[in-house]
Amino acid sequence: MRRPRTRTAAPTPAGLAGAEPGPGFEISFDGRPVPALPGQSIAAALWAASVLTWRTTRVNGRPRGAFCGIGTCFDCLATVNGRPGQRACLVPARPGDAVTTQEGDGHAGLHR
Repeated sequence: MRRPRTRTAAPTPAGLAGAEPGPGFEISFDGRPVPALPGQSIAAALWAASVLTWRTTRVNGRPRGAFCGIGTCFDCLATVNGRPGQRACLVPARPGDAVTTQEGDGHAGLHR
């Protein structure tokens, strides 16, 4: 007679490291609140909120988000607190950060 298998919860990175993150906070994305945790990058917070794209390409306006996740490819550029060209996968989320979709190079209306 076989014993029934018991399911255990899959380990999480925080559980494996024995980490207990501090209290969560909010950032905003295009004006809507997005929850974030201490230590999360902006890209991680956006992904967790099911936001997959936060910039458009310069030439054809195609949507982009995180691709490599380590700061190499520049697909994850976002405008953070009014500063365009920030790599969302490398920038730590901070309480109250305002992230907006970056269109093209993020300098629309600044070129002459």
